[in-house]
Amino acid sequence: MDATPIVRQNGSVNASFLAAKATVQRSNGRCHTVAQLPISSGETVAAFGGSCVPRVVLDKLTDERRRRSSQIDDDLFMVAAELEEPGDHLNHSCAPNCGIAGGVIVVALREIAAGENLTYDYAMTDGCDYDEFDCICGAATCRGQITGNDWMLPELQLRYRGSFSPYLARRIASLVNIGAERRAFAY
Repeated sequence: MDATPIVRQNGSVNASFLAAKATVQRSNGRCHTVAQLPISSGETVAAFGGSCVPRVVLDKLTDERRRRSSQIDDDLFMVAAELEEPGDHLNHSCAPNCGIAGGVIVVALREIAAGENLTYDYAMTDGCDYDEFDCICGAATCRGQITGNDWMLPELQLRYRGSFSPYLARRIASLVNIGAERRAFAY
């Protein structure tokens, strides 16, 4: 993993990580993360960092800061640093090229060519309604609406098997154990 921590003027170091093979670009007022060099399947491309807070604290933050957060347990969220960091801008896609390994590590699900946007499906981490939105990813498999219940969709459980955050993997496993109506697939 080739990366140098970014040290700010005040001496603090970034809480998140973005691989040296990727960069953040701005277009149409939005940020997105793009591969600068080819990325191999399984390679770590980013890691979310920040402060762990319960939902009651998350709800008091600005919309912009909540969008740069990730759910890591039923009532626990990794809230990005106050100032934007390079690792904060991996966007959603219903046809992602990255997935979750552990609670905060993002890895390539396949070979990624230079110039491709780095994306993951928020269904891999989100298990509540803190960040629901209309999707405009344009993928053939686009769900149109992204919700905190998307992890329950059997087709996503199959497609992303092994790429869900640990707390969602536990939820999926418990659905199998109780014989849930929505058939889930064991890990």
